[in-house]
Amino acid sequence: MPGPLYLAVEGGSIDVQLDSFEQLSLYIILGISVLALLVAGYFAKQVLAAPKGSAKMIEISDAIQEGSRAYLKRQFRTLSVFVVLLTLGLFFLPVGETTAATSLVKVARSIAFLLGAGFSASIGFVGMTLAVKANVRVANAAQESQKKALTIAFRAGGVCGMFTVGLGLLGAAAIFLMFKGDAPTVLVGFGFGGALLAMFMRVGGGIFTKAADVGADLVGKVEQGIPEDDPRNAATIADNVGDNVGDCAGMAADIFESYEVTLVAALILGFTAYSTFGARGAAIGVMFPLFVRAIGVITSIIGIYLVNPKSEEESGIKSINRGFFYSGLLSAVLVFVLTYLYFKPNGEVDWAPAFAVTLGLILAAGIHYLTEYYTSTEKKPVKEIAAATQTGPATTIISGFAFGLESTVWSIVAIAGAIGGAFLLGGGDEAKALYMIALTGMGMLTTVGVIVSMDTFGPISDNAHGVAEMSGGLGGKADEIMAGLDAVGNTTKAITKGMAIATAVIAATSLFGSFRDSVIDVGGEMFREFSVRIDRPEVLIGLLIGGAVPFLFSSLTISAVGRTAFAVVQEVRRQFREHPGIMDYKEKPDYARVVDIVTKASLQELATPGLLAVLTPILVGFALGAEALGAFLAGVILCGQLLAVMLSNSGGAWDNAKKLIEEGAYGGKGSKSHEASVIGDTVGDPFKDTAGPALNPLIKVMNLVAVLVAVPVVTIINVDPNPPVRIAVVVVSAGILATTLMMSKRRQVEGMNQVEA
Repeated sequence: MPGPLYLAVEGGSIDVQLDSFEQLSLYIILGISVLALLVAGYFAKQVLAAPKGSAKMIEISDAIQEGSRAYLKRQFRTLSVFVVLLTLGLFFLPVGETTAATSLVKVARSIAFLLGAGFSASIGFVGMTLAVKANVRVANAAQESQKKALTIAFRAGGVCGMFTVGLGLLGAAAIFLMFKGDAPTVLVGFGFGGALLAMFMRVGGGIFTKAADVGADLVGKVEQGIPEDDPRNAATIADNVGDNVGDCAGMAADIFESYEVTLVAALILGFTAYSTFGARGAAIGVMFPLFVRAIGVITSIIGIYLVNPKSEEESGIKSINRGFFYSGLLSAVLVFVLTYLYFKPNGEVDWAPAFAVTLGLILAAGIHYLTEYYTSTEKKPVKEIAAATQTGPATTIISGFAFGLESTVWSIVAIAGAIGGAFLLGGGDEAKALYMIALTGMGMLTTVGVIVSMDTFGPISDNAHGVAEMSGGLGGKADEIMAGLDAVGNTTKAITKGMAIATAVIAATSLFGSFRDSVIDVGGEMFREFSVRIDRPEVLIGLLIGGAVPFLFSSLTISAVGRTAFAVVQEVRRQFREHPGIMDYKEKPDYARVVDIVTKASLQELATPGLLAVLTPILVGFALGAEALGAFLAGVILCGQLLAVMLSNSGGAWDNAKKLIEEGAYGGKGSKSHEASVIGDTVGDPFKDTAGPALNPLIKVMNLVAVLVAVPVVTIINVDPNPPVRIAVVVVSAGILATTLMMSKRRQVEGMNQVEA
């Protein structure tokens, strides 16, 4: 029989012996992760086997591919410096008690950080690469049938989905097998790497895509009165490139880090929750989340296969919903079977974990419904926003903003209900309650393969529609199919953003429990009754700063879109002015020039939001203490969720209101209502595709930074006070933040001066 395998939590060692079945299961789980990657390869082969279409369509698709690859390569080069510096910084951060040499664990955590960042980057790159190869094939398939076009688009998204679950599970299982007793400590580094890169990809890709989109719409649609993807518009290629680097690569990385962060939180809290039942209880507590993840891989594969329209008349969203809901239902059944057979920490079945995972699945379904309700062209809110366009852009914006505000209330009520239910499943045991909350977050992402497929379907269908329009149109029914799939893709993107936001909140709540455990472990008796008391001034200050950060972060990203969009508008106007032959197709626009403008600008804007996310928790922790840092996290979680949902849903609703009008409502294309809807859409673009989605990784990055700095904060301030080090950290962090914010403001002022000129 193999020897015992021991595992440990961040901040302290707990010896947990896994029996031979559990050790064998780790290898089986590793095998399931490899299966996911093989299925991704099979889907890719299916997609690439489909015909590409006409020479003109291939030419346009190749231009989008070239721009997308060029952007991501430059982005990765830019981020590599930041990643290397943080890798070194992680090594110098202390860790709690470990089963191996402390220096070895630090090295392992730093390597895991690199691995997490690398996996996050590769998922984004692979997903984007296949997406830009699929767009032309989907457009061509639309000439045959909606069923074929939708199936190709969703299978292409499935490649990204399977890659996400495959690499996520592979990384977790491999780290357990390699680092044994210190796996959770190492996994914190792994999750941090994925979260940090996801945030950068979200911010950079979001600025790129929406600056190009806004610029293309304002000059093309509003000023020149030409269609969205008209080949005469110099910003169209950049717009289509942006769909991939923002909605595809950025979202894939975002969901990957949610997948990892919820797993890390569940593993760490599983030790604490069930260690009271001895070695067997602790082993069951840590293995159960891994089993759930493995089940999710299998059900995601089945769910993707179920997305296959039964007829030409069946709507795309109905087919996609079938795959999502059936895979969720199957996951719930299998989790209950797993619980019955395995989760017996004291010899009897404990059903609480199964119900916690099911709560997460129900929450995912609830968020799915709420987001679809507020953003679908078939629902009341979007129809009311479209009706508001009849009286101009002002009422259009007011209506969309109001529905966005309303939607965030019901989303947070749903999340609060799930967290409250999970807490009740803890039966009054705080550690168990936190574990149940973590499992609820895992439940939301059990079918993550289908969720990522739904998201990637969005930019693929959008690009396919663009390729069709830029190549002169497909004609008749095929153009209607592409327009319909584009609208469905808008809805699926909004749905997955809503889920990503909800998982961010639940993962952050779970990580808050990990942060609290780390503080108590290091602080000993002085923090035995650790709590966040907002009647203390320094704690209240921490709460207020935490609540303010998401607003500052959103301001920075939206301002960046505005500045970059201004440059795009100027360039497109210049090309129309200096090359009048563009309008009658005698001259070809310089697409590469616009791609270059948004690439440089979006990468230039990365530093300030990134440093704000990493340095603010450090600054608050060392300046105000661990309790204030806890309050800071509470503020970030609450305000980040509210703001993210409002931005994402209002933006999605404005976009689909525009599409509803373009389908013929209220005068259709070229009408005053259409002009108002385009303006509403341009306002919503940075809301839904830049600031809103980027808040998800921001919340998790800040929570992971807090977990990582909890040990030095408590040590330097309370256990072994070192005022000079504390002052130095505060001064340096504040200085760097102030400098980057001033530089950002300077760019904004320069942009305003250009407008005045």
